[in-house]
Amino acid sequence: MAFTEIEYGVIDRIATVTLKRPERLNAFTFTMRGELIEAFDLADADDEVRAVVVTGAGRAFCAGADLGGGGGTFGHRAGDEWETVDGAPRDGGGTVALRIARSLKPVIGAINGPAVGVGVTMTLPMDVRLASETARFGFVFARRGIVTEAASSWFLPRIVGIAQAMEWAATGRVFPASEALEGRLVSRVHPPDELLPAAYALAREIADNTSGVSVAAIRRLMWSGLSASSPWEAHAADSRLMAELGGAADSVEGVTAFLEKRQAGFPMKVSQDLPPGVPSWPDDPYRV
Repeated sequence: MAFTEIEYGVIDRIATVTLKRPERLNAFTFTMRGELIEAFDLADADDEVRAVVVTGAGRAFCAGADLGGGGGTFGHRAGDEWETVDGAPRDGGGTVALRIARSLKPVIGAINGPAVGVGVTMTLPMDVRLASETARFGFVFARRGIVTEAASSWFLPRIVGIAQAMEWAATGRVFPASEALEGRLVSRVHPPDELLPAAYALAREIADNTSGVSVAAIRRLMWSGLSASSPWEAHAADSRLMAELGGAADSVEGVTAFLEKRQAGFPMKVSQDLPPGVPSWPDDPYRV
């Protein structure tokens, strides 16, 4: 697919998604929304892709929604083609966040500069967020007269806790990478020229050492477990997948490689070999 507002490429089993409107600080548009969803579809369908790194072109990660439309930016105009949920037009950032949440490949955010509004909420379903020292973050919605979107009212409190989530959302202030690190929004902060190498090193560690099927299953177990009612639900899900994968080819290879003191060459493919016990998450209650 020929993208116009993002760039997508795969090198050595790592996919890179780059938000690419640097003249607008990679501000989010309806076109970017569709292209991001397509990029994650491509990554999931490609068994050569073992991890995804998301970053921004130029000096920003994403400055939020493109406000070039003025005061009517967040209104929905007649004739716009929007899916609905409970009769309301679906939030565009939410469609991206839910697609990232559904990813079968681990997702690493390399936040290279300002990440504001949807520019930060789209990163919440990513598995790991790394930030440049030049990054700035802002859940600025209350300062624009709207609400937190991209399902961030679900994701953000689970990542940073309700008190920190409410402080950032209620004030709408923009804060530095050091505060994001202290509040556990990001895992690590790097000098600008070390950010992408750090993200790729993490992706490389996953690609070189693990079973893609195992990582996909673990990702779904971890995220779905955040809303489990008790550890018994997690125990049941773990037990099903241990039974399904314990005798499968990747498990045999992983144990044999360990005993033979060599690098494992896992033969199973995410596109073909995911067992039935892998949770379908997040479930879509509106799917007919």
